[in-house]
Amino acid sequence: MPAPRLLPALLLALALPLAAAGPVDVVIYGATPGGIAAAIAAAKGGRSVLLAEPTIRIGGMATNGLQHPDFRAFEALTGTFREFNRRTLEHYTRTYGPDSPQVRDSFRGTHAEPKVSLLVFQRMLAEHPRITVRTEWTLVDALTRGPAGDRTVRAARFRDAAGAEHTVEGRVFIDGSYEGDLIAAARTPYRIGVEGREEYGESAAPADGSGDLQGYNFRFVMTNVPANRLPVTAPPGYRREDFLGIAQLVAEGKIKRAFGGYRDTDNLVKAQIPVLPNGKRDINDVSRGHVRLSLPGEQLLWPEGDPATRRAIHAEHLRWNAGIIHFAQQDASLPAEFRAEASQWGWCKDEFTETGGIPPQLYVREARRLLGLRIFTQNDTRPADGDARAVLHRDAIAIGDYGHSSHGVRHEGSRFGGKRFGEGLGVTYAPYQIPYGTIVARDVRNLLAPVPASATHIGFCALRLEPIWSSLGQAAGHAAHLALAPAGTPDARAVRVPELQRRLHADASATVYVGDVPPEAPDFAAVQWWGTAGGLHGLAPAPKGSRLGRQIEGQHNEGWLNHDVQLSAPLDAALAARWEPIARAAGITAALPPADGRTTRGDFIRAAWRAAPP
Repeated sequence: MPAPRLLPALLLALALPLAAAGPVDVVIYGATPGGIAAAIAAAKGGRSVLLAEPTIRIGGMATNGLQHPDFRAFEALTGTFREFNRRTLEHYTRTYGPDSPQVRDSFRGTHAEPKVSLLVFQRMLAEHPRITVRTEWTLVDALTRGPAGDRTVRAARFRDAAGAEHTVEGRVFIDGSYEGDLIAAARTPYRIGVEGREEYGESAAPADGSGDLQGYNFRFVMTNVPANRLPVTAPPGYRREDFLGIAQLVAEGKIKRAFGGYRDTDNLVKAQIPVLPNGKRDINDVSRGHVRLSLPGEQLLWPEGDPATRRAIHAEHLRWNAGIIHFAQQDASLPAEFRAEASQWGWCKDEFTETGGIPPQLYVREARRLLGLRIFTQNDTRPADGDARAVLHRDAIAIGDYGHSSHGVRHEGSRFGGKRFGEGLGVTYAPYQIPYGTIVARDVRNLLAPVPASATHIGFCALRLEPIWSSLGQAAGHAAHLALAPAGTPDARAVRVPELQRRLHADASATVYVGDVPPEAPDFAAVQWWGTAGGLHGLAPAPKGSRLGRQIEGQHNEGWLNHDVQLSAPLDAALAARWEPIARAAGITAALPPADGRTTRGDFIRAAWRAAPP
């Protein structure tokens, strides 16, 4: 079902009129980072794109408060998301100077104020005149034709902010929404909730399946800079008595402060680190805390809910989330020093100005999930036997490195304490590859779903991160272009994955994690091709102890250990013997450099890359 229209329209200058005649090449629903990356990739192929967003603001959670993206090492950020980070850093450098605190606090361009993230996304889209953006266009229905198991989406019907309906014909359709509204409208199979352990052999799954979903919450952006601070007033529906349990927890010493940091469990809310530029912080739920912003159970009707249902869920989360902070700042039952600390923080005068400093979007961590050509599971992230790397996927289109992140799927007992289930998954993993089938509908020719991707609940916990969604969206946009290339009805299921991978590598997007060959390196495409063929597996064993390099700050580290290629290292005879069969399996018939003491690993990979068939 479509997402609710929460607030008045936000005009985007980059919105262009739709063509009156003929279908749009690619129709995308949801201007999330995944949807935006898909639009840009398709436009790079010369395709016309409609990017329809149901809310007032493009950018999804990356412009709605989640300014602290989840990744472990900078080397895992590639493609469109990396370009977004680069432009963010460029904005702060140009605006404030290269040695400014703002540049420092942008954390290499990965941490930005919401208004800056929005501006950067707008500029990226505006560079592609074949992309038409429409905000407050809510999906009503998708029109399909063809026999069961081989249908085609012909058009999508939208309703704008004024209530007028628009039917847009398209050739390829992409679901960039967090809810999976387009895959539902196209009536392709999808799933909601948690699978049991035995269904896919996932050790982190519960014994039995359920309809449970990860909890949602707001990602407020707040400041303690007085000149830019707005007061946190009581939200609609606020009742003091609903929050008195906080005072009891404070009196018992279980909660010691309102705003805590990384890994603190004795605070009300988490003020994420690193800090954001200009004295702002991304505010999040406290994992394993005594009071939670997320409300598992209260959001279960959201995925299939009509607009009224979603508005009610949105309102309850806002009442609870903002109510916690308002109570902490104002209620006389709390110690004066506790209230004083809490009152140092407020909404930002210069953020979310249309909505009183509060992000318009709720953080929907999980909703519908496609049942596609390939179902991504916990087992797709496990380390390969005796290897630093995760299991190999030669059909990979994206990578991830954050692991299986869950804020819990069920809560029992009081909101002040109680017990949370499905939170600490304890999955051992290495930087992982994501296969193409994860985004492809199995029974609809022209439908791709990079955001409500095909995964189990446990698998989705490793995919549901904005950098990864962006990479999957980028792959979907290029796949849409390739599906449109042959004559006849486009079929995303028939896209040649090696050709898609070449386009992704040329567009600076990785299909295998590499620590020492970044996208700007001249050997990036060759190394990515070779690694995805299996050439980098077995180069190094799993490190003893932590798999991650030195901690920089919070959850961020200097790379994953034993994942470098070392292009200048000599090619020894044992490695050459392992690499030769991989080259032959890749269709290479030419002679390749021998292990003669002068040949390096890079020499071999470059020669293989040049000799590989198109």
